[in-house]
Amino acid sequence: MLRIVVGGQIDKDMVAGIIKKIGGDKVTVVIKSDIEAALAIKTNQADYYFGACNTGGGGALAMAIALLGYNQCATVSMPGKIRSDEEIVKEIEKGKKAFGFTPEHAEQVIPVIMNKILG
Repeated sequence: MLRIVVGGQIDKDMVAGIIKKIGGDKVTVVIKSDIEAALAIKTNQADYYFGACNTGGGGALAMAIALLGYNQCATVSMPGKIRSDEEIVKEIEKGKKAFGFTPEHAEQVIPVIMNKILG
């Protein structure tokens, strides 16, 4: 079972709901503060971090970048720009564990990430 934490600054319930809808009984999803969510990844209490904010990278990933390092984090959307499915999949294949995006793109990017990590 995949353990997923939801951090970020906004729309945490919506993000968690999308993840649960896609992952079903293959995932556990817990909403946490940014620092708690990032620490859960760092201490191997969770497998993946999802976060939303208005820029897709600032408030969504700041604590994850600080605690996990930039090499573990990927901004997959920002205002006016969504990375392609192929680019998102490449980030996962590189071993990224934390993903940031804008809430208006959540319905587009979360399924790409979930489908890849659920394999």
